[in-house]
Amino acid sequence: MRAIISLCSAIGLIATAAAPTPPWSPDPWLADLSQMQQALRTRYANIDWLEHDRELDVAALFKRAAAVIRSSHSDAEAMRVFDRVVERIGDGHVAIDWPRPKSSSSNSVSSSSIATSKPHDVCREMGYDAHSSPAGIGPHLRGYRAVGDSTPFPAGIVTVGTQKVGVIRIGVFDPKGSPVLCQGALQALHIAADRACDDQCQDSVLTWTYDRFTAALEEQVDTLKAHGATALLVDLTGNGGGSEWTEAAARILTSKTLTSERLGFVRGPHWAGQWKSLAEKLRQAALTADSADRPRLRAWAAEADEARRDAEQPCATSGACPLVGRAGYATGLVGAVKSGDLAGKPWGELVFSIAQFPYHDGVWSGPLAVLVDNETWSAAEEFAALLQDNHAAVIVGTRTGGAGCGHTWGGTPTVLKNSGATLEVPDCVRFRADGSNEVGGVIPDILVGMRHNDGAAFRARLIEEHLPDAFTLAATMASDRRSPAGVPIGR
Repeated sequence: MRAIISLCSAIGLIATAAAPTPPWSPDPWLADLSQMQQALRTRYANIDWLEHDRELDVAALFKRAAAVIRSSHSDAEAMRVFDRVVERIGDGHVAIDWPRPKSSSSNSVSSSSIATSKPHDVCREMGYDAHSSPAGIGPHLRGYRAVGDSTPFPAGIVTVGTQKVGVIRIGVFDPKGSPVLCQGALQALHIAADRACDDQCQDSVLTWTYDRFTAALEEQVDTLKAHGATALLVDLTGNGGGSEWTEAAARILTSKTLTSERLGFVRGPHWAGQWKSLAEKLRQAALTADSADRPRLRAWAAEADEARRDAEQPCATSGACPLVGRAGYATGLVGAVKSGDLAGKPWGELVFSIAQFPYHDGVWSGPLAVLVDNETWSAAEEFAALLQDNHAAVIVGTRTGGAGCGHTWGGTPTVLKNSGATLEVPDCVRFRADGSNEVGGVIPDILVGMRHNDGAAFRARLIEEHLPDAFTLAATMASDRRSPAGVPIGR
């Protein structure tokens, strides 16, 4: 009897092993695709730009994608369809993050043991990585002579006609591109590099590195002036962006009053919560503010309340009104303030975000040109657009990549139910002085016929041909101290 039972068990195992694998079904992937399309309609800040400026028929795009998925035979093929949709959208801040395959139990144990035995590296864990700040093309300009400290802003001098031009490289608008700054912070703050660093510790490191980052830019500008620079070229080629510190950097490099771009936001719960929180913080600040500041804080709180009501408009999801509302500036409720005016105000960065950085206006006040290419993205585009819109610099190079405003803190990611992938779409817009969306890219004042994948020396030769004209125009701009027409100066 035992033999018969064993034989039956074996037959059952064979039958189970031989059972056919269920056929692959496109239906779960089609559900994800529909969810992605709905997210673009209700959460994507640049949907109007995509359909009108880019002239992309979004409905047709998803119809074609659905047809391809129906003819697919595997998850891998379906995933490629989603990736192609993202590529077709062509927005630097639209992305799909696919979940990592689950490791086997044996691999998991191995990974875990490795993780626990590996010592902490505070700077690495915080994301400090020199690779995020690539080299520029300044050293390839003929006659380039390096000056000053090469970290984190390499600089040098070249001659253009009769002018000495200072060339300064900003590889990324974030100190995390300079691990040496993080190491300096650990030493200055007496933090062990191989120990865990909690949130408060990381905040201290970040504050220190931003302060040093700011000082380093100002010092490098002073060094160029000491070496006789009469004009300045800022190299942003290949700069992938960074943080709002870009607004401080722009103000360091011009004596003109800069007014930030107007802010657009996606109507809905996320931004309604953002504006509500800001209004509450401003009213709280007004309780302890002096008599001169109290009325301003209450007025700003009222602006935040109005923006919250706008964000709560139900018409946005139905298409009865625009998805994007408008309030304030890229820097907050205030678009222009002289550096230091909000010093000592604990609420300063609530209304003017870059008040958190210890920068000084107009460290450079002479002719200014900014070099960009189609690998200049995000915060680097904000820098170029801000200076161009305020007639403070001449932009030279090729049209920038087109990433515009990205994701605000918390954002509105969409997790696709079948695949578990996370779809990220921008929830804000920076509007240029002419009303256009910055996501369209910054078109230079002087175009250069180069590609980002050309050799650095070849690009340098092409750029050199245009520098005399660039600095002639920049000199005219520098001598005009008027605010650009149509650009309002914030309170």
